[in-house]
Amino acid sequence: MSSPSHSPVVNHLGRDVTGNIPDASRVPGMIELNERDGAIWSLAKDFLRTRDNDAHSLYAYSIAQALLSQIPEADENIVLPAILLHDTGWSTVDERLALEAIAPGADGSLDHLIIQHEKEGARIAREILEQVGVPEEDIVAIVDIIDGHDTRLVAMSTNDAVVKDSDKVWRVTPHGRRVVMDWFGIDAEQSLRLCAYRAYNELFTDQAKAMSRVLVTTACMDYMDELANTYTREDLA
Repeated sequence: MSSPSHSPVVNHLGRDVTGNIPDASRVPGMIELNERDGAIWSLAKDFLRTRDNDAHSLYAYSIAQALLSQIPEADENIVLPAILLHDTGWSTVDERLALEAIAPGADGSLDHLIIQHEKEGARIAREILEQVGVPEEDIVAIVDIIDGHDTRLVAMSTNDAVVKDSDKVWRVTPHGRRVVMDWFGIDAEQSLRLCAYRAYNELFTDQAKAMSRVLVTTACMDYMDELANTYTREDLA
């Protein structure tokens, strides 16, 4: 999947306003990977190349950052490494079989592959965290979250809840909906309905539910006739 464009295609104003753009440090919500998480990512990314899990993990990391800002009792030293590493275990599963395991209407016969990705992800995570020098107490907490992050239906802790919610809210982001659309060969509106249903009903925190609801309701506008008509006005030519 191609990366988002970072350059405009036109300047309707016709003059340069870049000198009036605030510095990133002054804007709430602007993030980047810190030194520890950058080191973790450099070791994890090769395990995340299947099914867009690399981009998924980075977007989920950004969601986790947003949730952490609203849930101060959660520990970023546990949550952020866990979300970067949670899907590394899919690298040990055949990609086509992995899609069959998580597809709509899956009969459960491949659930062992979902468990495999959790167990292998926990193993890979420990190896990476040890290389980075993360304290053993934190490693234990992170690995425990990864081992069962999809199949465990309850949250063991606030940290676990934030990781699970960050993973699930990704589904209703523009990136998540595009990825799921191509996974299963469904159209964009079907992807929205599938992702919205799977995301909201499995969330633990009120903050994640609010975030998911905003993403879903704004995405619905893409399929409204009223919005489509705004793009066909002759006065925009």
